[in-house]
Amino acid sequence: MQITIYYTKDDIYLINQVEAKAERERRSKSSVILSIIEEYFERKKKLGEILCDLGKLTPERLNQALEIQKKEGGSRTLGEILLSKKWVTEHDIMRALMLQGKVTQID
Repeated sequence: MQITIYYTKDDIYLINQVEAKAERERRSKSSVILSIIEEYFERKKKLGEILCDLGKLTPERLNQALEIQKKEGGSRTLGEILLSKKWVTEHDIMRALMLQGKVTQID
């Protein structure tokens, strides 16, 4: 899919920021723009919602994990439960936490 972005001279500062970030991270400008948009829309969501949005977890499994967490009195985090069930990977959780702004980088 191809998307065209139109901008004015007032937006040059932002375009320059995107170009600088793309160069620093050795990524394409479109990749940088998409990651910024993704972070904007996902930042206020909960971990389980983000994992569902990413297609890494079904809503049914999320509800099951939340029920387990509730029955255990919150002794384990949602991420710990999902990992123990092998419903997501550690990378999936780190990616979701990055989108939330809770971690800054995935190793």
